[in-house]
Amino acid sequence: MAAEIVNPCSGSSTDQEDGAEPLDSFDPAFALHRGGKMAVQATVPVRDKDDLSLAYTPGVAKVCSAIAEQPELVHDYTWKSSVVAVVTDGTAVLGLGDIGPEASLPVMEGKAILFKQFGGVDAVPIALACTGVDEIVETVVRLAPSFGGVNLEDISAPRCFEIERKLQERLDIPVFHDDQHGTAVVTLAALRNAARLTGRSLGDLRAVISGAGAAGIAIAKFLLEAGLGDVAVADRKGVVSRDRDDLTDVKRELAEITNRAGISGSLEEALAGADVFIGVSGGTVPEPAVASMAEGAFVFAMANPNPEVHPDIAHKYAAVVATGRSDFPNQINNVLAFPGIFAGALQVRASRITEGMKIAAADALAAVVGDDLAADYVIPSPFDERVAPAVTAAVAAAARAEGVARR
Repeated sequence: MAAEIVNPCSGSSTDQEDGAEPLDSFDPAFALHRGGKMAVQATVPVRDKDDLSLAYTPGVAKVCSAIAEQPELVHDYTWKSSVVAVVTDGTAVLGLGDIGPEASLPVMEGKAILFKQFGGVDAVPIALACTGVDEIVETVVRLAPSFGGVNLEDISAPRCFEIERKLQERLDIPVFHDDQHGTAVVTLAALRNAARLTGRSLGDLRAVISGAGAAGIAIAKFLLEAGLGDVAVADRKGVVSRDRDDLTDVKRELAEITNRAGISGSLEEALAGADVFIGVSGGTVPEPAVASMAEGAFVFAMANPNPEVHPDIAHKYAAVVATGRSDFPNQINNVLAFPGIFAGALQVRASRITEGMKIAAADALAAVVGDDLAADYVIPSPFDERVAPAVTAAVAAAARAEGVARR
């Protein structure tokens, strides 16, 4: 029979089947998640009637009236300027795929606590029971007055591209799809340091990306914007190239700006002589293909839990190896980017997050490594306390320089 779940706050046990032990009696992940990972906490006391009259009626009416007359005061007298909506439809959750909005909530809660832990930014998880582009856009637009920014999360491609674009067109607050841009920022930071370690520049490098979803496409565009020499992106059918007649509109656009070398064929064929492999797709890259890469190559195999190239194999041929896992050196982890990016944007009340702000974030992240640069240290740890302040300051400065800051 199906599991019967009782209110986790009631103190009652959770019965998986008649007589079965609750899940959290033998799995620490369930034990940690019981009751959720978040709570709302007041920042002002309500100890007596005087406190109540200030925090609520009648005192609150003065603040409401002032904001009605001067809408910009909402940033000063509410939490708007320090809170982000973490929005998903549950269609592309981690490596789990389309599991729906309810099942996505543990991930969205996790994202929210990372915002707070690493960037000092409050965040609210919002899981939507709709998947249509226009439905999502209209819903978020109506929720937007409560928030200083919107972090789109785990929304499947290609809808995620259109949703982000339409929301940024209609809202005057930052909209950021972390699966795209957070991954791209951290990848650029690690790649800059790998190039510096080996005495090269981005312009010297030809990269191959495995995966033409949200992350792969965003990384390709971002690296080219930052000055990468060339990049080819491969999907399940091979390299995305102009001579293919099976491309979606998004991939057709990608083909126009990538693959300057005119490579066609399989991922393995594209890797011959390549300087960089970036994996954001899963699957396995055969060892001979890795061996065919240029001398001093970089392998960033970021699929979780199983990298496209196991580090033991990658180290045979590559000068720098990175993964998405925390148990290997050089973890490409979005938490290095999104808390500081939003903290910087909110600090200056930015109307949007620009390419310049993202590049500034990547440069600041790379700079944290400094003179400690080594093959097993091209990107800092998420627990390095220098990361968030450095990214925050760089993003805020870039926002001012690009004219999107409002204070």
